[in-house]
Amino acid sequence: MMNPGGGYVDGDIYKIEIELEPEAAVLLTTQSSTKIYKTMKQPVVQETNIFLKKGSLLEYLPDPVIAYQHARFKQRTTIRMEQGASLVCTDILTPGWAPDGTKFRYDLLQSRMDVYIDDKLVLFDHLKLVPDQDIQGLGSMEGYTHFGSMLVVKDGIDSEFLDRLYGILQPSTEVKIGLSILSVCGFVLRVLANRTQDVEELFGRCREVLWGESLGKTAMFLRKY
Repeated sequence: MMNPGGGYVDGDIYKIEIELEPEAAVLLTTQSSTKIYKTMKQPVVQETNIFLKKGSLLEYLPDPVIAYQHARFKQRTTIRMEQGASLVCTDILTPGWAPDGTKFRYDLLQSRMDVYIDDKLVLFDHLKLVPDQDIQGLGSMEGYTHFGSMLVVKDGIDSEFLDRLYGILQPSTEVKIGLSILSVCGFVLRVLANRTQDVEELFGRCREVLWGESLGKTAMFLRKY
């Protein structure tokens, strides 16, 4: 999926709709990072609506959002799934370059996700990053600059799978991770890091485990680099 050339600017609004028919399987990614530039009057808004019918499988793996100095970006993702559909969805938020070389010069990064299964709300996730003196402190970015999130909704995911996955991912001092099981079959993986590559590498390992155990297949390589 192509991004606009040159990046997003003041007041841009983008709407994306993705719909999968029964038993369809799609891996969807972007051509490049989503670059958010100075937005002094109106924030950039991106709305994504995803509809997954029974038996379908969507891997939605967009490249990172890069927020430059004075950028303001709001995204809302609404996912409506039928029982038996499967989803893997990732999101990476990173600070962009600023003239003085410091990090976190953007003004706002806000991401909201609502997931429904058979019209029942099963997940509400809201992240809001407003840089201030404490953004790298305890309970916020904790000394890291990059944030990644992976959502997986798939039959067969349970606490035993998460225990095995955590052992395989083997957290190091380079990243900090958290795994949370959902009220339905699935989990959310959170990652704090200082490089996009570290987040992407961790997501890749997670996909390998997921598809190796559940489908007996190798996760598809995106061949971007």
